[in-house]
Amino acid sequence: MELVYRRTGAGPPLVLMHGIGHHWQAWQPVIGLLARHHDVIAVDLPGFGASPPLPPGTISTAESLAYAVEAFWHDLGIEEPHVAGNSLGGYLALDMASRGVCRTATAIAPAGFWSRTELLWLRSVLKVMRAGPITRKGLGLVVAHPERVSDAVLHAGWQALKEAPGFYETLDAFYWLPPPAPPKVPVTIAWGDSDRLTPTRQAVRAGRWAQKRVHLLRDCGHVPMTDDPELVARVLLSGARAAN
Repeated sequence: MELVYRRTGAGPPLVLMHGIGHHWQAWQPVIGLLARHHDVIAVDLPGFGASPPLPPGTISTAESLAYAVEAFWHDLGIEEPHVAGNSLGGYLALDMASRGVCRTATAIAPAGFWSRTELLWLRSVLKVMRAGPITRKGLGLVVAHPERVSDAVLHAGWQALKEAPGFYETLDAFYWLPPPAPPKVPVTIAWGDSDRLTPTRQAVRAGRWAQKRVHLLRDCGHVPMTDDPELVARVLLSGARAAN
């Protein structure tokens, strides 16, 4: 697929994947910090942002999205990049790690480690936010510091959520989202300690899956890139160094 993306920097390639209803611009606060060390490719997932939906007849599941992104980086001439993702994008990163198609994977608050009740909460919040417009109070459900998000970024994020053609099909697929298979490459998992969308008890489950400690991001929410860009960049850079 021809996916929309932002590419900058030099070094080992690092592919960044956003969460459901978001767009590549979610990573804008950290791209400059990462580009000092990596060839950074922040991509709009199929059916989100400015990227077209998956081809007709292809259901928008985490698996199909992950394969589409993998095909995308092959089209760019990239083999086994580092990958990182937030929320849905975090699950995609772990799925790629389980298949061994990347060098390392870093997942921030990855999807899929919820209980049924927690999933119903997440679905309800996302649907209300999509109906919008999103207020700063509502934004506080996904970031710890909504005051750090500009009006322009807030509006653009809501437009991306509102207009994403892949939203409902992908959200429905969350009902059948099992934990990924054991990883074949180094993985790093991080979680905002103020995450209200996927509470930190899910981080405990993710840690058990990975059989390693989950990094708690102090004073950060579910989408922490605006809460503390420097901290998020450090975690992503450290995760990529795990391959050495």
